[in-house]
Order: sequence, then structure tokens, then C-alpha cells
Amino acid sequence: MSDDHELMRRVAAADKAAFAALYDRYVNLVYGICRRIVGDPVAAEDITQSVFLTLWSKPHAFSGGSLTAWLARVARNAALDVVRSAAVRTRESDMPVDLPAPIDVEEEVVSRVQATAVSEALRRLPAEQREAIEQAYFGGLSYREVAERSGTPLGTIKSRIRSGLRQLWEALSQQVTAP
Repeated sequence: MSDDHELMRRVAAADKAAFAALYDRYVNLVYGICRRIVGDPVAAEDITQSVFLTLWSKPHAFSGGSLTAWLARVARNAALDVVRSAAVRTRESDMPVDLPAPIDVEEEVVSRVQATAVSEALRRLPAEQREAIEQAYFGGLSYREVAERSGTPLGTIKSRIRSGLRQLWEALSQQVTAP
């Protein structure tokens, strides 16, 4: 340990031979720690280089104790920083990719009129058809789940939805063609 302290004192005085001796002594330890944490040999080499660059450029960061333990901790922290940074970069953005443009008043009015027309057409359907369509299309349930929840056979649910959708289409197409 005193040999490490003497070499670090010489590194602080910009002694390249002392730095080379420390590098040769600890490069495998630092690389091994980095490789285990990041799992990528190229990234581990980059982190190892960074650790030894820190050792050369900031030798006073080592304040005593075991140089082996200090280098292991610096290597571990540097490798974990890389892993965390990669996780942040690859994480899904909370921001949707396709943000809508500022609201166009005309489009908003047309959209609301259409939504109102669909709601009105849905309201006029028989209750069994309306409920099945609402559960399947607005509630996100499968036809089978709609059948299970209502205690109705799957074929009946399919027929109700098919008939209801046909009636909706007819009602909406009449509104589109009406003057």
C-alpha cells in the first residue's frame, strides 16, 4: 500500500513512469469491474480509459486509504453512470411522437358535429345493440368479454353489434347526404 501511495505522490508531480506503473498494476481490475457492469467490452475499455484519465488529471481526488478500493469504487461508479445514462436515452418518451397541431377552429367544429351525430345515432339504437357496441368499441372489451359480462351467448353479441353498426352506418350516411 505504501508503494501505491508513493506512486500516487509521483503521479501528482506529473511523473509518467509512476502513472504507467499504476496503470499496469490496476488496468485489469478496473476493466474487469467495468466489463461486468456494462457487459460491453468496447464500453468497458472507454470507461477504463476515463478512470485512468481521472487518476492522471486529478490525482488529489485520491485522499488516502487503499488505492485498490478507491479505483474499484471509481470504476464501479463510472460504469453505473454509463448504464444509467443509456437507460435514460433508451427510455420511452412520455411525450407523444405525433402531437397535434394547434387547434383549427373549423376542424374542431366539424369534429364536434360528427361526434354529436354519432352519439345521437347511438342513442337511437335498441338498448341491447347500443350497450354491446359501447362496451366493445368504447369500453375496449372483446366480443367474448361483452358476452361474458352480459351473460349473453357470443353469437348473439356478434349479431347485436353487427346489426347496430349497420344501423349506425345507415343513420350517419343519411345525415351526410341530407342537405
